[in-house]
Amino acid sequence: MNPTQAPVPVRSEPSTAPAAPPTALGERVRSLRLSAEVRNQQANTCVLPWLLAFVMAVTAATFAALYYGQAGRAAAAPEASPLPDGRSSSDSRAQAAVRPSAPAAVSDRGSIALESKGYIIPRRQILVSPQVNGRLLQVLFEEGQRVEQGQVLAEIETTDYLADHERALAALASAQQHLQELEAGNRPEEIAQAEAELAEARALLPQAEAEWKRNDELRASRTISQLQYEQSEATYLSLKKRVDRLQAAVALMQKGPRQERIEAARADVRQAEADAVRTKWRLDNCTVRAPISGTILKKNAEQGNIVNPIAFNGSFSLCDMADLSDLEVELFIQERDISRVFVGQRCKVRAESYPERAYDGVVSRLMPIADRAKGALPVRVKLTVPEDEQGVYLKPEMGAVVTFLGRPEG
Repeated sequence: MNPTQAPVPVRSEPSTAPAAPPTALGERVRSLRLSAEVRNQQANTCVLPWLLAFVMAVTAATFAALYYGQAGRAAAAPEASPLPDGRSSSDSRAQAAVRPSAPAAVSDRGSIALESKGYIIPRRQILVSPQVNGRLLQVLFEEGQRVEQGQVLAEIETTDYLADHERALAALASAQQHLQELEAGNRPEEIAQAEAELAEARALLPQAEAEWKRNDELRASRTISQLQYEQSEATYLSLKKRVDRLQAAVALMQKGPRQERIEAARADVRQAEADAVRTKWRLDNCTVRAPISGTILKKNAEQGNIVNPIAFNGSFSLCDMADLSDLEVELFIQERDISRVFVGQRCKVRAESYPERAYDGVVSRLMPIADRAKGALPVRVKLTVPEDEQGVYLKPEMGAVVTFLGRPEG
């Protein structure tokens, strides 16, 4: 080849191998950068603590301004002026802030000292229970019925109690007859009979004695046997003892029975009388009567029930009854207010069901013991209910508001 001749370029064929992935450092750094959404979330997270700190600072500044403002007004307030009773107006305001003001309403009987809610209760509520157990044959009352004292309420089966009473009466009669026999002593005929037996024995005694003595003489001459002699001797001695026994029997019959036997018979009579009284009492109590005049509040048994006054299960009572003309209001007055209440204090009572009806009342009792759990003292207010309204508007366990009136001025 000529050295001055330009070289001819050689054409290479295109390669068919795949291109390699970019491996430049810049591209790797760009691939590690966070997205815009993630950067926004991180920015918001960094701002939140600063926002909370700002709010707390503003709140602290506001409270500080209020506190120093009130302190300045208190320092600039005029000095408290004295009141006629010697207290200052500032003391009065402080006490008014601590204690609620007393009611200012005034009635025709004096100012209102206190108001409290309680519940109406009967002064005497009786649980009517039978004195004996048995099956109810009749029940002669219903709820709300007014009954008079002694009125028959129920009848209990009497078969067993009647039989017991008859047996007791028979035992009493037997004991009484035995006592009469002892107190009367022996009959004259019995004494005469005993004396006749004694006379007979005495009449036979001399003959027996003579026969015994005769046999004793004959025995010495051996005329009779020893057996005959012993038989005559035994007859004589036996007859002599019989005479002694009959003499003692006649003496006892003439004196009569011993005093100890008479006293024992009298004790038997008293025991029989007590049994008769007990069985009669049980028989009479098969008829259940109202112990007081009042209204039946609750019916606890029906006809056919078996009642038992000492049973824990089943019917142990017939009914609850109370005198609705003698009512009270039971209240619990807080210890801080009990100084406003006293026995004999006049009150006005209004039932919550009939607030337009006012009834007169008076504090009848302050109970001797307080309720620790409630921090209060039980108080009873006696109500005055007109006769035509008894049991109509005021009923047991109804709520009532009691207005305690203060002492009249002057």
